[in-house]
Amino acid sequence: MTNYRRNRVPGGTYFFTVNLLDRGSGLLVQKIDLLREVVRKVRHDRPFHIDAWVVLPDHLHCVWTLPPGDADYVSRWQNIKKMFSRQIPATETLSETKARLNERGIWQRRYWEHTIRVISGTDHN
Repeated sequence: MTNYRRNRVPGGTYFFTVNLLDRGSGLLVQKIDLLREVVRKVRHDRPFHIDAWVVLPDHLHCVWTLPPGDADYVSRWQNIKKMFSRQIPATETLSETKARLNERGIWQRRYWEHTIRVISGTDHN
C-alpha cells in the first residue's frame, strides 16, 4: 500500500478535495442522500466537525475539524468511500489493477488535503 505524505495534526482543521474517478459523472448529486447517510454513519463511529461541505456532480470539497488528540482523517475517508461504493450497483468498467485488487471504479484513489493553520493573537495587516 502506498504511504502518501500527509500532514497529521491532532485536533486539526483540514480542507479536502475528493474526486470521482469518472470526472464526467453526476453520481454525487444523484446519490446525495446516500452520501449524507454514509457521512452521518462515519461521524457517529468516528466523530468530527463539519465546518463546510460543498458537493458537486463529480467531486466534493469540505473542511473538517477533528477531535482533540485525533489526527486520523485517513480512516474516515476510507470508510466514507467504501460505504458509499458498496451501495452503488457495480456497473463501472474496471481497470486490470482495480479488478486485481478487488476495488470499485468509483473514487479516485488519492484525495487532496491541506492543513489549515490557525494563527491567533497576530496582526495580519
